[in-house]
Parts: sequence; C-alpha cells; structure tokens
Amino acid sequence: MAALWPLLLLLSQHLWACLALTLPDEPHDGPPSVGFDASHVGPSVDLPGALRVFSLDYHHVQAPFEIVLWIMLASLAKLGFHWSGRVPAVVPESCVLIMVGLLVGGVIYGVRHSAPPTLSADAFFLFLLPPIVLDAGYFLPGRLFFENLGTILWYAVLGTLWNVVGIGLSLYGVCLLVPDSLGDISLLHCLLFGSLIAAVDPVAVLSVFQEMHVNEQLHILVFGESLLNDAVTVVLYKLFESFLRLPSVTGLDVLVGGCRLIVVGLGGFFVGLFFGLVAALTSRFTSRAQVIAPLFVFLYSYLSYLTSEMLHFSGITAIVTCAVTMKQYVEANVSERSNTSIQYFLKMWSSVSETLIFVFLGVSTIQDIHMWSWPFVCSTLLLCLVWRATGVLLLTAVVNKLRRNAVTFRDQFIIAYGGLRGAICFSLVFLIDDFPKKRLFITTTIVVILFTVFVQGMTIKPLVELLDVKRKKRALPTVSEEIHSRLLDHLLSGIEDVVGYWGQHYWKDRFEQFNKKYLRRFLIGEHHQARSSILRVYQELERREQQGDEEAPPPVDPRPGGRPLLPEEMDSIRRILSRNLQNFNKKQTPAYSRHTLHQDAMAMTALHRHQSLPERHTCNRSTLCPQRAEGEFSKSYRGRARLSRSHTVCSASPRRSEPPDSVDPTALNPTQPSDPEPAEEQRSPLHRAPIETATKKQLSFVLESETRQ
Repeated sequence: MAALWPLLLLLSQHLWACLALTLPDEPHDGPPSVGFDASHVGPSVDLPGALRVFSLDYHHVQAPFEIVLWIMLASLAKLGFHWSGRVPAVVPESCVLIMVGLLVGGVIYGVRHSAPPTLSADAFFLFLLPPIVLDAGYFLPGRLFFENLGTILWYAVLGTLWNVVGIGLSLYGVCLLVPDSLGDISLLHCLLFGSLIAAVDPVAVLSVFQEMHVNEQLHILVFGESLLNDAVTVVLYKLFESFLRLPSVTGLDVLVGGCRLIVVGLGGFFVGLFFGLVAALTSRFTSRAQVIAPLFVFLYSYLSYLTSEMLHFSGITAIVTCAVTMKQYVEANVSERSNTSIQYFLKMWSSVSETLIFVFLGVSTIQDIHMWSWPFVCSTLLLCLVWRATGVLLLTAVVNKLRRNAVTFRDQFIIAYGGLRGAICFSLVFLIDDFPKKRLFITTTIVVILFTVFVQGMTIKPLVELLDVKRKKRALPTVSEEIHSRLLDHLLSGIEDVVGYWGQHYWKDRFEQFNKKYLRRFLIGEHHQARSSILRVYQELERREQQGDEEAPPPVDPRPGGRPLLPEEMDSIRRILSRNLQNFNKKQTPAYSRHTLHQDAMAMTALHRHQSLPERHTCNRSTLCPQRAEGEFSKSYRGRARLSRSHTVCSASPRRSEPPDSVDPTALNPTQPSDPEPAEEQRSPLHRAPIETATKKQLSFVLESETRQ
C-alpha cells in the first residue's frame, strides 16, 4: 500500500500537467528557431517542409489518453484499498475512493488555480450508470426479488413520494422562517430539490451492503428499493422541472404529471421486456459463433437503456427488465465459457464505473461555486433522516399485516439508516436551470452525500453487529435443499389452487407452465432443452459454484410431461394408494422414549433378516447378560475367519420364536463345545421368570461363513 501512493501521486501529477497544458491557437510569428512548435506541441524546426526528428501531438490523443489515465488512477486506488491491511474492515471502499478524489481535486486546484473537471450529467447517465444497473439486474436474485416485489414497490413508490413531498414542504417552511437569506426559494424549487435529494443511490448501497453480508431478505429490500427509487426520483425530478418552466401550474397539469409518472414506468418496463426477448431469441442462433454471443447481452441491454431515454421513459427500469428477462434463456443457449465471459466482463465494467463515480465525487467537491447557509444545510440533513425513518416505520407497519415473514424492527432500522445518497442526486443537481440559489443546492447536496457515505456508511456495519442482525448463509444450497424447496413450492401452489386462493405460488406456477409450454420452446434451441429437471438443478448449482455466485435464483423447470394417464390407470393408482394408506393406518408404531423402551417393545412386530440362513435364527440373551453374550461372541469370533454379523430383532410371540429356554448354546458355534455356564443359568429358577416376562426386543448375533458348504 505504501508503494502505491507515490505511484498514484506521480500519475495524478502527470494528469494534471496534461490538463493544465494550454496551447496557443495563433501561429508563431517570431524568427525561425529550433524550439517549441505551436502547431505540433513538440521540439521541432520552424522551417517549411522540414523533417522533424521528434514531435508531440497531445491534442490528437487527448480525450482517450485522459480517459485511460482516470481509469488507471481509479483502479490503482481500488487496488491499494484492498492491500491496505485493516483499512477495509473499518472504512468502506466508497469512503476511501472519495478521499482519493478529494486529494486529486485538491492537487489539481493547487496546480491550475482553477476548479478541477466535474462529472457531467450526460457522462454519468449515459456511460457510467448503465453498467452498474445492468450488473445488478443480470445477477439479481430473482426468487427473492419477485417474492418481495410488493414490499419493494411499496417502499420505492409510496416511500419516495412520502420523502419528496415531506422534505420539499418542510424545506419551504424553513425558507419562510428565514426570509432574509432564503426568501427567494419557491415551493416548486423546494419540491425539485426534495425530489433529487430523496434519491437513494444503488451504487453506494451496493458498495456498503455487499461488505456486510446481511441476510437475503434485508439485502433485497434495501437494494430493490434503491434500484426502483432512482426511477421514481428521476421521473419526479423531470416532472417538477417541467412545472418550473410553465408560467402557472393548474390541477390539470398535476393530473397529467401523475399519468406521465405511470406511463414512464410502464414504458420502460415494456421496452426492456421487448429487448430482453429479442436478445434471448438472438442467442438461440449463436451456436456456430459462440465468440460473439456475450456481445449481444451488452448490446441489447444498452440499446434498451438508450431507447428508453430517447422516448423519455425510465432507462433504469428498462435495463433491469431486459437483464432479468433474457438471463435464463441466454444462459441456456450459450456455452459455459460464454457465461463466464459475461459474468466477468459485467463485474469488471460495473466495478470500474463505480470506482470512477466515487473518485469524481471527491474531485468535483473542490469547487469555487459553493454557497453556505447553516439553516438550509442543517435542516436538509435532519429532514432526510427524519422523513425516511418515519416513512419506513409507517409503511412497514402496513405491509407487515400482509406479509407472512414480517420485517423486524432491526431490519426496519437498517433500511432507514441505509438510505445512502450518491452520484445520482449529485448529477441531477447540476442539471437544474440557473437561478440565484443553485450554488446553495449544490453545496447542500455534496454535504448530504459526504455525511451519508462517511458517517452512515462507516457506522452501519458496527450497528449491524451490535443489533445482531441476521447474516447471510455463506454455503451454497445443496441439490437436496433445492429439490425440497421446489417440492414446497409445488405443494403450496396446489394448496392455493384447491382453496381457490390466487397467491404468489399460484401465479408463479402458471407462469412456469406458460414459460415451459411457449417461451422456452421458442427462445431456447432444441439441443439445449433440458430433459431432466434434477439434472438442470445440478448443472445450475455447478455453474453457481464455479462462478462464485451465491445469489443466483434457483431454476424452476418442471420435468417435461409425457402422455396423459388413462382413466383406468388413474383408478388403479387410486386403489393402490387407498389400500396402502389403510394398511399404514392399521399399524401401531409407538413413539420412541428412553423411559418406556423395554415396556413398549411388545407392540413391535418381529423383523427377520432376509431369508439367508433361516435354520440359524436364534435368540440371544444379550439384554439379560450382555457380558456373557459378548464373551460367547468373542470366543466364537476368534475361532472363525472371515465371518459376518447380522442383527435380528426377535419377538416373544410363541408362534414366531421359541422360548428362551429352548435356545441351544451350540447353535452359535457348532464346532465348539457348549459353555456350561449358560445352561446352568437357563435351568436356574431365578432367571426363568425374568426371561418369560422381560423385554421382547433381543439382539441375536448370527455368525456365518462366507464359504457355505
């Protein structure tokens, strides 16, 4: 780690020197000399048509060169973080990257004496955000997401509206209380600022929650809410921005804005669904060109995002829907190597984008445009915490009445405390049209981001350990667990179908039938169709173990059905099941108890060994005299070679076993003389009564030679 920081500083100084380099646009009018050429920025001879030994043309490679340097700097910072000893256990990665950005921005400001470059909104929304959302959607745990979809939408839609309206109205009240410095901020400006400051950033949430390994339900609630929360906040931001450009806002405008909110969300969903199905269909025909198969995953996903943005739909919703739709079909069509390539490229792409976002957040903080107002900044910070906490508590109190697995108070606290802000609200605040208090909005947004990432991000992990929040299981599920999970799904689906309740298992079963009957036949090649559902489960588990993906959804692919059963076959099955059920109910199998084991043994049925040596079935008094029986067994065992032992449980019924008195001690070993001590013990009246009334479960050790005569 110590060796990396000088390299980072050297690289950053070289970058700032390149950024600070300004070239004159006018030609050099001085006398010809050997020196610095203005047109080619390098040592040359100012003679017309002269040949140059060395020249430097920085403008020709300026854009890609600076991009590569920024990526190199961010990657080295990330590498240094993971080699910094105990730092990753205390400080989240996002905090370290922002501190690196602050350092870089400070050095740039000191060298150039001007503000460092900022992250533009177009670069963020068109190039950096799509890889992160695509990675999150492609590896989304589908089972958990759809089982908690109602709760996620409840938090994302109603919770976001609660935060936006609450923060906006409260800030407008603060502005009315301080008219001297904040009197020129209107209600629409407060609502616009509330819409962007309420955006929970999935990048910051992922970077923090993936390091804590919380339980699956809590992770999917926080992550799903932050993912869909962005789509709602961006739509609300654009809606309030349109209201600001109108001369006056009427009730009809508000109604049209509400309809627009629904259209934007549904439009993004259908655009993503269309491109996802097209990507799955295209991957069906890549068997002869597997090299370009992963390319279609990235192209169609990015195309869905760009198309939605072009139509003013939700690009985040579109790319998540596209990724979730095409995943199971693409994985079935392409090879294992292509699946591995898709996984590693998505992880690499999203990691680089995430690193660049946090570094630029730190760099962009060093600006000359800050405006400070203690009432506005402190009120915004406090209101963000209060309104989110109250919203989570109220919404959870309602949703817990409809959930089987209630969200505990500890999970509610982590959900409320995990509302981290990030680059989305930072990019949106720069898109606000110029007005006198825009610089105040930028400063307040930066303060909220730094507070949530540093204070909340650094303290949430100790709070999780202090509250003893349930953690995620590290081990991958076994084939047995997957099969039992599918069995319970089918069982619950059947119960819902019998009672006439259309629950999530009912609709899930209907979708699986539709998927198997139509979609999989149309979107998956015939040579990739799975003939065994158990084999498909095993292959999926093997793939997840190789890829190290612990949150991939379990495949639900019923076995392809054969011909329908005839009525005669159904009647035969019913008769067999009914007869076996009656026979099973007639049996009396007492429960095991260590206090009543010997007394309840009379109710047990005699269990005989398979017809191997029926003439040698005897009953040994091992329960009455275990030491003598063990001695006889050891004597007989020493006299034989290569013998096998079998356990036979005998009953005291006179019809199936002989009395213990009739046991011939020579039956155990016919080659050796009988021991007189057991005979005397059998003839003793002190032992006959216990033999007749004692336990009926006895162990008989039958010794037989492997070479029968």
